[in-house]
Amino acid sequence: MSKRRALLSVYDKSGIVDFARGLVDLGFEVISTGGTYASLDDAGIPVRQVSEVTRSPEILDGRVKTLHPAIHGGLLARRGNPADMQTIESMEVSPIDVVACNLYPFASTLSQGASYAEAIEQIDIGGPAMIRSAAKNSEGVFVVVGPADYPAVLDAVESGHGANLRENLAAKAFGHTAVYDAVIAAYLSGRVAGPPPAELAVPMTGIRNLSYGENPHQTEAAFYAFGSRGLDRSGLAATEQLHGPALSYNNVLDAAAAWDVVSDFDQPAVAVIKHGNPCGLAAGTHPLAELFRRAREGDPISIFGGIVATNRPLDYPMTAAMRGVRLDVIVAPDFAPDALKRLRRRRSTRILKVPSPPQSAHEHMLPLSARQVRSVPGGFLLQDKDSLPPYNLEISVVSKRQPTDEQLAHLRFAWRAVKHVKSNAIVLVKDGSLVGVGAGQMSRVDSVFIAVRRAGDRAAGSVLASDAFFPFDDGPEIALRAGVEAIIEPGGSKGDQSVIDMVDRHDAVLVFTGGERHFRH
Repeated sequence: MSKRRALLSVYDKSGIVDFARGLVDLGFEVISTGGTYASLDDAGIPVRQVSEVTRSPEILDGRVKTLHPAIHGGLLARRGNPADMQTIESMEVSPIDVVACNLYPFASTLSQGASYAEAIEQIDIGGPAMIRSAAKNSEGVFVVVGPADYPAVLDAVESGHGANLRENLAAKAFGHTAVYDAVIAAYLSGRVAGPPPAELAVPMTGIRNLSYGENPHQTEAAFYAFGSRGLDRSGLAATEQLHGPALSYNNVLDAAAAWDVVSDFDQPAVAVIKHGNPCGLAAGTHPLAELFRRAREGDPISIFGGIVATNRPLDYPMTAAMRGVRLDVIVAPDFAPDALKRLRRRRSTRILKVPSPPQSAHEHMLPLSARQVRSVPGGFLLQDKDSLPPYNLEISVVSKRQPTDEQLAHLRFAWRAVKHVKSNAIVLVKDGSLVGVGAGQMSRVDSVFIAVRRAGDRAAGSVLASDAFFPFDDGPEIALRAGVEAIIEPGGSKGDQSVIDMVDRHDAVLVFTGGERHFRH
């Protein structure tokens, strides 16, 4: 009986020598290519070059190595099909029972700032073809795309009970090549400006399993990062958890919302998030401890069990200001050693370190990461991120009263804040902090009422931002009667004039953003 054959051709050579040695001990003939062959030969493992088997040399600087009937015939021949076996026997082709292959590092090449020509040379052709052939014929072939599975394959081969493992490995293999191809597609489509592609493949790689979904009975939940292994992570996908229990689905959503808010500010900022909405936010040149106190005052009740984020390394005075406040998650780009030591006393608080800045260079190379993808029953929605920077916001004053410089600064802050609140969204801002928020209401006037009620006496002298235009003057009237001094909104409603008239009657300020709005559903 002829020896069983294994084909090993890997870029990541971790564990490959021990795997090959184990296969040889189990009676396998090992064939290999290029660098893998050299590693095995140097380790004293009996190995043959693929070119000996194909009787064809590698050509085109290694672009063609394994694309040959002697390889793919050996992979695809159905062991239980006499005609298949007779065909490969007549061609002097031996079956290949084990394939270990991982691919050229296309993603990590992009992360290193590769040129187009360099990136193209890292598109693997023979590897995915070989993986797919082996996976298609998983009834007879083990296909391994990662070193972690080498021991299981050796155990299965030795025991002779590998059917389930072969099927599982095949599923993993097709997922691996699909993500690999999707990264390439995203890179190439991003080089040409245009509308979203007609066919969209979104590459995702699992980062961690989550404790549960939105509710405990939704037991299966996981966090995926954009791209493939080897590609630099960014934002929440690059998070390092320094302390606390496992993250839940809701923890990730709220932490993402919190990081999103503070990342939108150049100045130091502290945000408090509850159920995806900021219930507290402060920014400016004050110390972080003072910013936290101001953010907490935005809603001192809702902060209980909330998420706090800052866009600056979290220092010890801020931890002192947080004393006695129960928090589920704390997010920052870094933590002072004494601050981290103190925070680790909080047994149930998750401490997340998120690299700053939140976007890495690869997002320019893979533009899909600068878009948002959201699932709906039966499909996905895709859109550009709402990333218009309000620093250069062009506004027009439509009221008789002109805003002061201080009011303009507060209006711009409010416009930035309202962008992060679920529609219909209203925020009230005073002294560089949120004092009232109305979020997610079916009626805009209800959002105004909630924001004013939440602000209480602090509404007097505040400014208001509305994420979309006021269709009627009832919402502004509620705010103005509570003491709001200035309003910013997109304008563009048939009721604009009545809103302007209402503001003028209260001798307040109204500015339009020229139609720019910030709906968030």
